[in-house]
Amino acid sequence: MQNRHKGKTGLTRIWNALLYSLDGFAAAFRHENAFRQEVLLALILVPIALAVPASGTEKAVMVASVLLVLIVELLNSAIESVTDRISLEDHVLAKRAKDMGSAAVMLSLINVPVVWLLVLFA
Repeated sequence: MQNRHKGKTGLTRIWNALLYSLDGFAAAFRHENAFRQEVLLALILVPIALAVPASGTEKAVMVASVLLVLIVELLNSAIESVTDRISLEDHVLAKRAKDMGSAAVMLSLINVPVVWLLVLFA
């Protein structure tokens, strides 16, 4: 079965992609507590990163470390949703997928203070 939207090209494809992305943000914000908390963290940290006395590159790395958390959380939530869609019963592979996604989020969260400390105090 082929996706009916795959044949779209040009501005129609870009517009559809934008709408799907906005739907994804809305779904994550509505259904994922962790994503809401990380968005709040980003709303606090990104302005701080832009205000600190650092080079443009350093500010960009600080902001990127925060945005990476949101990106990884979205991917983790997608993995969890697909896993739950397939089956809600306990399965070793479902647990592994969810645990790996969680580990990726944890690493991205650890990355934020590491990057910020290196930029601010190195």
